[in-house]
Amino acid sequence: MADGPLIVQSDKTLLLEVDHPRSGDARRAIAPFAELERAPEHVHTYRLTPLGLWNARAAGHDAEQVVNVLLEYSRYPVPHALLVDVAETMSRYGRLQLVAHPTHGLVLQATDKAVLAEVLKSKRTAGLVGDRLGDDSVIVHPSERGHLKQVLLKLGWPAEDLAGYVDGEKHPIDLSPTDPAHEDKPWAMRPYQQQAVEGFWHGGSGVVVLPCGAGKTIVGAGAMAKSGTTTLILVTNTVSARQWRDELVRRTTLTEDEIGEYSGARKEIKPVTIATYQVLTTKRKGVYTHLELLDARDWGLVVYDEVHLLPAPIFRMTADLQARRRLGLTATLVREDGREDEVFSLIGPKRYDAPWKDIEAQGYIAPADCVEVRLTLSDRDRMAYATAEPEDKYRLAATAAGKNRVVEQIAAAHPDDQVLVIGQYLDQLEELGDHLDAPVITGATTVRERQRLFEAFRSGEINRLVVSKVANFSIDLPEASVAIQVSGSFGSRQEEAQRLGRIMRPKQDGRTAHFYAVVSRDTVDQDFAAHRQRFLAEQGYAYRIVDAEDLGVVQ
Repeated sequence: MADGPLIVQSDKTLLLEVDHPRSGDARRAIAPFAELERAPEHVHTYRLTPLGLWNARAAGHDAEQVVNVLLEYSRYPVPHALLVDVAETMSRYGRLQLVAHPTHGLVLQATDKAVLAEVLKSKRTAGLVGDRLGDDSVIVHPSERGHLKQVLLKLGWPAEDLAGYVDGEKHPIDLSPTDPAHEDKPWAMRPYQQQAVEGFWHGGSGVVVLPCGAGKTIVGAGAMAKSGTTTLILVTNTVSARQWRDELVRRTTLTEDEIGEYSGARKEIKPVTIATYQVLTTKRKGVYTHLELLDARDWGLVVYDEVHLLPAPIFRMTADLQARRRLGLTATLVREDGREDEVFSLIGPKRYDAPWKDIEAQGYIAPADCVEVRLTLSDRDRMAYATAEPEDKYRLAATAAGKNRVVEQIAAAHPDDQVLVIGQYLDQLEELGDHLDAPVITGATTVRERQRLFEAFRSGEINRLVVSKVANFSIDLPEASVAIQVSGSFGSRQEEAQRLGRIMRPKQDGRTAHFYAVVSRDTVDQDFAAHRQRFLAEQGYAYRIVDAEDLGVVQ
């Protein structure tokens, strides 16, 4: 304890000294239960939250383990009150349990009768439960299973759902024993992918957190093989749907005829159906017109890709799917809308989480060098920014004309690399496309044209591509090794993670990936950049800061 890297404070913050020789071990040890708040150069601030502690509890960590970690790595004595609070907070999870009852169907039972009495007194549980069966249990309407879990979480008593799942319609799915690219070579899931599938299956439902490029689709395929049932897969867009289909055909015994696409373009329902969030959340005259898809088959498994992006209506729909196994896949549980608790209560707790640096150390994702390039605005641009209305400041800073020159210089420093330029504002992207003589992909680009350009980029036919937010997620571009970010969704940490993820797939020659964020100095662009980088700092990625005037030395 005398010289640990951690300072544990009574306000539930943990200060981690980055340069300490044991900081890496401490970071990994606290990751299951602590959330990063700030990550400047030398000291990173984490916070203990009820949701973080409940996620850890659901994943099998008990209070004793958490307390031992804090004691082992703390430089100073740990406040006793905090240790007591950790134990008491974690003990709240599971005092209420949802269980299947042989005669009454679904029942909420308590290991602590006073807790049951407390939550039933709340007006928020009214209408969600039925008759009391005694002082330690109450009947629950099966249709309210999800809603009740949401309410109990908000009341501070998260229920452990042990009620089980319907088997669903059987449909045989097996993983391919060989690599499609090399039929004579055996193929199997990587060890961490296997662990993720086992962790999910043991829990029955929940979220698997893996870095971009680490093969979340394979985890989905592994869960499908374990389930051996009809499966509904929800994805962010049509391009992602087709990538899922192609990967399932390559890695499993499924044929194209067994996989349906349910999107704006097609409405196929097959034993494995891949639907986009957009089509499910489409309303006509105030009604969700495609909700019948959720009951179109007796699904044995529902997979949510990029679960951190789930639109609010999908949460409401998921509340009605609690009897089905649910697997959420994501690179980060960070949600900019703060609805992580909805993911916990409706999809399920975190079942597996692999730190990016651990996967990198195993050689499964590329090492990455992160550079923030700071640009000083011209006098004219500074004056325009200084006198702009608050709502216009970010756009002015993010689209500063000087960024075009910086992007050209960075691209010129990587003549033989596959370079992605990523931004938010379409006029800026069109301009950059002209400067780099590179094609531009935006939301207006047809799915067919997107696929054609992505394929040309993968094959090396083109080595420069300018993309809008459509490339934030679920785009598989294994050859991309340089990403240049010029603008983004304000301070979005999840977007930063997704964008770095575009270049994280391992390179055949083992080279390092490069991620550049071009930022206007002394503006909200710089403020947002600091916020965006927090998640990656938690994963161990430090940003070097380079002045745009010194770009000649950036390699």
